[in-house]
Amino acid sequence: MPARETTALAVAGREPSGSRAARRLRRSGLIPGIVYGGGQDPVSFEVDDRTLRHVLASAGAVVDLSVDGATGTPVVLKELIRHAVDGHTVHVDLLRVRLDQPIQATVAIVLTGEESAPGVKEGGVLEHVTRELTVEALPNDIPDSIEHDVSGMEIGDTLMLESLNLTADVKFVDDPDLVIATLTPPRLQTEAEEGIEQETQLVGEEGAKASAEGEDAAPDGGAE
Repeated sequence: MPARETTALAVAGREPSGSRAARRLRRSGLIPGIVYGGGQDPVSFEVDDRTLRHVLASAGAVVDLSVDGATGTPVVLKELIRHAVDGHTVHVDLLRVRLDQPIQATVAIVLTGEESAPGVKEGGVLEHVTRELTVEALPNDIPDSIEHDVSGMEIGDTLMLESLNLTADVKFVDDPDLVIATLTPPRLQTEAEEGIEQETQLVGEEGAKASAEGEDAAPDGGAE
């Protein structure tokens, strides 16, 4: 999980405007955005859609943002708002940071070695429950992703956050008991066991009912 590298992003400042102006921007291939924090006033900007996608795809936790050619400022992605239907970016929020102060960031967790896990080879189902984690570190130390080898998992195992390892300069923010993945028995086997259990229970209930009915039908053993 290597630390990310800083990538430069040049944008053009713009005056804050309404939704109609924002739609016009997007139709022309530009994305409206805002940068704030760091004890400075918020600044609205516009950026080419393709440029933004390229930077976010290749950037690390920190982006060196330059507005109208000014000296770059380290920022991190705070929120990327997408269209609910087509998934295109409609707005981007950036947050100014100091490189000497820790920040919290969301990082993807990648599980490796699934096919080699004994439980998977036996037909078990590996479910990746938690796919993102929150970590805290200096901006340039935020890892690109967190990888964990699950090749040793067996049926019935549960992978918890406390089992994952990080470098000394990065720490988890989430609960150590957070479930990352589980390896459960084959679904057909589970369904068969549940069916047998239900059938056994039904037979038991029918037997008890028959016994009760037999007792009710039995003649009175007292003298006439």
